[in-house]
Amino acid sequence: MRKLQFTVPEAYDGVRLKGFLRGYCGVSARLLTALKKEPHGISVNDAHAIVLEILHMGDVVTLQLPEDRKELPPAKIPLRIVYEDADVLVVDKPAGMPVHPSPGHDCDSLVNAVAAYFQGKGERRSVRPVYRLDKDTTGVILLAKNAFAAARLAKGVHKMYLAVCEGVLQGSGTETGPIGLCPGHSIQRAVIPDGVPAVTHWKAVSDNGAYTLLQVQIETGRTHQIRVHMAHLHHPLAGDDMYRGGLEQICRQALHCAEIAFCHPVTGERYCLFTPLPEDMRQLLVDFCPQDAQAFSGKSI
Repeated sequence: MRKLQFTVPEAYDGVRLKGFLRGYCGVSARLLTALKKEPHGISVNDAHAIVLEILHMGDVVTLQLPEDRKELPPAKIPLRIVYEDADVLVVDKPAGMPVHPSPGHDCDSLVNAVAAYFQGKGERRSVRPVYRLDKDTTGVILLAKNAFAAARLAKGVHKMYLAVCEGVLQGSGTETGPIGLCPGHSIQRAVIPDGVPAVTHWKAVSDNGAYTLLQVQIETGRTHQIRVHMAHLHHPLAGDDMYRGGLEQICRQALHCAEIAFCHPVTGERYCLFTPLPEDMRQLLVDFCPQDAQAFSGKSI
């Protein structure tokens, strides 16, 4: 069972425990409710405490996080672990694996694989992906190992993608077209006037006259956002046949979440984690810009 300790700083001297937990510690309302139901969920200086208690500078507040009770069916699927500690798990998701169970993938999703990984370590945990990637998009996935970490990480992860689009793009740009469902479709999206706001920043790294390697960052997380915006610019991702990308060189959208940056939910330390391009995208680059393929094959950019 995970225990967390926080020392009350001078700025919170005389503040009620509830305000300290919600403000300084970042405890969500749902977790606070769960902690109050635990026999030793919240204590101050090793004594049981109620949330109306007044704190003083130097007090030590201890949280004993409740045990997870919701577990998914495990599936013994190999995982590439990028980083792990008591609060977070980072994995490199392969192509063809959805993050959550879906039709046709009822028990072979990433969360099923992580459930088996936890089970193999003798840990009883819910699986909490902080965000998701499309089934055929590869790269870094951050998972929280407890409810406290999940709440703290919910809006604080910055992602950098590498993508290969068709045609030549130079310089950099920002696409802000609103995104919504294509008329008559239940999955495919498009830029439409009454869509939801979406912001995508792209920067061209290199091209060979047929394809362009891009660095991409997004401010919003709309479904298929990068894929839709690049298609709207008439430069669909290679292999993305849903959005008019050709399948000649690669049989999935050429999109990889290469790097994430976040502040650790407990220590506050800043992390920047990188995963190299998968072989199919690397080979695509080798075919037209081998120097860039080598540069992105195993180190952060």
